[in-house]
Amino acid sequence: MGPKEPLRSYRWSSYPAYLERPGRRPAWLRVERVLGEMGIAQDSAAGRREFERLMEERRAQDDPEEYGRIRRGWCWGEEAFRKELLAQVEEKRGASHCGGELQESATEKAERLVREGLAKLGWREAALAARKNGDKSKLKLAVKLRAETTMTLQWIAARLQMGTGASLSNLLSARRRGQG
Repeated sequence: MGPKEPLRSYRWSSYPAYLERPGRRPAWLRVERVLGEMGIAQDSAAGRREFERLMEERRAQDDPEEYGRIRRGWCWGEEAFRKELLAQVEEKRGASHCGGELQESATEKAERLVREGLAKLGWREAALAARKNGDKSKLKLAVKLRAETTMTLQWIAARLQMGTGASLSNLLSARRRGQG
């Protein structure tokens, strides 16, 4: 949707349905609260025209750059809201979730596991850099991340400061063979 097109042309929103008369809207859509918030007393043809006028007026006042993030991302809102959504994605992952939100959800889970692992070890973040790449505790945490997340070896190696993905792969192989 370009900046010159009316909002009603945006097909990925319920907004156009708000402009329809009640019998033509989805049964689940309740417009009274939204219209009331806009100071529109009745769900009438005149009220819906006023709603559309107000929304277009409001859009004209907005900065288009502010919306760039949502066009390139998957979530727009405060950090707490994003984290709630990520928790829901992790809980109810399905075919409708893809790309950005799944990757962010996986990263969020991996970061949580790292924080929990560090806390369990009694380490601060700096301990990762201070310890050797092949440190047994770091290796154990890497195994947990590998088993419980979809993060790549490169990501895990970088996050735990264990060298490259290839060196981590070698450490994991040696561990499986009983050499680590």
